[in-house]
Amino acid sequence: MERFSGRQVATHFSFLRKTIVFGHSCMSADIYLASVSPRRLELLRQIGIEPEVIPVNVDETPKIGEPPTDYVLRLAHAKAEAGHRLFDHPPLPILAADTAVVLGDRILGKPRNRSQGLDMLRQLSGTSHEVLTAVALVTDRVETRLSRSLVTFRKISDREAGGYWDSGEPEDKAGGYAVQGQAAVFISELSGSYSGVMGLPLFETAELLQNVGICPLETGPKIA
Repeated sequence: MERFSGRQVATHFSFLRKTIVFGHSCMSADIYLASVSPRRLELLRQIGIEPEVIPVNVDETPKIGEPPTDYVLRLAHAKAEAGHRLFDHPPLPILAADTAVVLGDRILGKPRNRSQGLDMLRQLSGTSHEVLTAVALVTDRVETRLSRSLVTFRKISDREAGGYWDSGEPEDKAGGYAVQGQAAVFISELSGSYSGVMGLPLFETAELLQNVGICPLETGPKIA
């Protein structure tokens, strides 16, 4: 991997911002994705961004009394900063995100076992819950955005919940379900960002990328 000095990196990002400020065309560029989530990678590819994936590890334990919005913003920021620390001077922007399913004022994390997964589905059954996804982008500074969505589940029978868990889909998902998968049959209404519920809100992500001179629509995938 080619390395750049801190001055080169700062100059590069400064120029990219000037292309926005003075109305010039955006420049295409690559980014790092501080996540191994296949869903986030798929969503970035959907808008023509092919990131280099860099795994990071951060403590995702909520702080006592921490509001859910603060929690997702803190984790997205922490993941992006963890990716930044992998380099002396990162030559590319680093993108990270965090998603939380919130029922009332409680964060439903990733189920650790079948019992916990079924309990989450019972709690979500016949109710509405909020899905928060924060996105952070690190260049020579950190910028964040927050997406809020409201998801309503129909009533879920115990047999359906058991069958869904046995499919294997819920095991690594916040709240114990995947909007883009089989759980779609449970969702009677979704208000907000579908991609945000999936794990990476594309409107907010594109806004952050455009702020540093990366225009997804100008470098997007060709449609036959």
